[in-house]
Amino acid sequence: MSFVGDPQPVDRSQASEDYPLTAVPLDARKPIWSLAPLLMGFALTSTTLFAGGAIGPAFRFTDMIWIVLIGNILLGAYCAALGFIAQRSGLPTVLMARFSFGNVASRWVDFVLGFTQIGWYAVTNSFIADALTELLGLPSWFRVVGTIFFTYAFCVTAYIGYKAMDWLSRLAVPAMLVLIVVSLALGFRDAGDLTAIEPTSPMSLTQALAVVIGTFISGGTQATNWSRFGDTTKNAVMSTALAFFFINGLLIFTGAFCTLVYGSENLIQAMATQGILLAGVILLILNVWTTQDNTIYSFSLAGTNFLRTTKRHLFVLGGATLALVLSLGGIADNIIPWLLLLGTVIPPIGGIIMMDFWFRHRGQFPSLQSDVPAFNWAGVISYISASLIAYFSGSAGLGVGPINGIVAAAVLYAVLTRVIPQPIRSTTM
Repeated sequence: MSFVGDPQPVDRSQASEDYPLTAVPLDARKPIWSLAPLLMGFALTSTTLFAGGAIGPAFRFTDMIWIVLIGNILLGAYCAALGFIAQRSGLPTVLMARFSFGNVASRWVDFVLGFTQIGWYAVTNSFIADALTELLGLPSWFRVVGTIFFTYAFCVTAYIGYKAMDWLSRLAVPAMLVLIVVSLALGFRDAGDLTAIEPTSPMSLTQALAVVIGTFISGGTQATNWSRFGDTTKNAVMSTALAFFFINGLLIFTGAFCTLVYGSENLIQAMATQGILLAGVILLILNVWTTQDNTIYSFSLAGTNFLRTTKRHLFVLGGATLALVLSLGGIADNIIPWLLLLGTVIPPIGGIIMMDFWFRHRGQFPSLQSDVPAFNWAGVISYISASLIAYFSGSAGLGVGPINGIVAAAVLYAVLTRVIPQPIRSTTM
């Protein structure tokens, strides 16, 4: 039987589309100074600030720091484990799911991951148009014009592919980090004694950890779209950890800090208060751009696998157009609860894939040309059960819902693969 990663002919026709239906060949892999900024740019998103804003007033300053550290260690470890698998196999999450869910059932993974990303793309485009209208005092019609402009502007680098996203991140990420550090330094100047601030919004430890981890665990499940390009497993793991431990943690801390000092988690508004509005506008645009191009890129990979086509470019443009319709239709007013629900049911996918790779396949996926069954019932049953566990345990405050889902999915899959074997027959010997 041949395996993913074994020397074998590579379909170079997919190179211009960033290998949507094949493993990334070794000669197309990227070093850490290319991969790390791209993943860090993906994690640099304004929505994470709101998570910090939720936990900031609920704990003493020192306790809040510990919560941010613990939550992001767990998040970073989960994402780094998937990054390791992606580098070893050269595959994104949607292709890995064929082995753990089955050739037909994996299309559910494509739908869930793709719909989540296009929903966030639509919501965020509306957000930046609204934010700029308010910050700059622009006429109300700019909300519509700005939404249309940013919908297509942010997808340009995703349309070109990894190379364009790489260069944008190399330029944008250092600039954003400098601006955040400057704003935090000014904030500490204005803060006074943070340790003397008493909590005003009660929240349990498990709820706080769920907020920290839940902010980007859905995105982290799809970070394999880029970690698959890593030239070594070490570099893929380090790049992923920098994004989902350091950057995500920095933004959650910043959101909490701004809430305590300025009464709002909105960093851009805080920068306006500090007298550096222009810097805030630059940060806002770069911040959103480096996340949005990753978001629409993820949608394009999910779409190509769903229809089994290599035309990734068409899904970038089609997805952007769909997002525009959703944005102008007022999706931001209705979609957040649904997207948060999807955020609960996405993490079990990662738990099943990790167990499938290490426990069932002993660290090496079979070739994508293998004869995969339509439904891997061990994966399907584990996923449904773990999603229910994640949702109800999270709602009841019993532990951290996303973590419960990952652990339950992995344990159930390990057991059920022994009860419901799903042999894979290779067609390429």
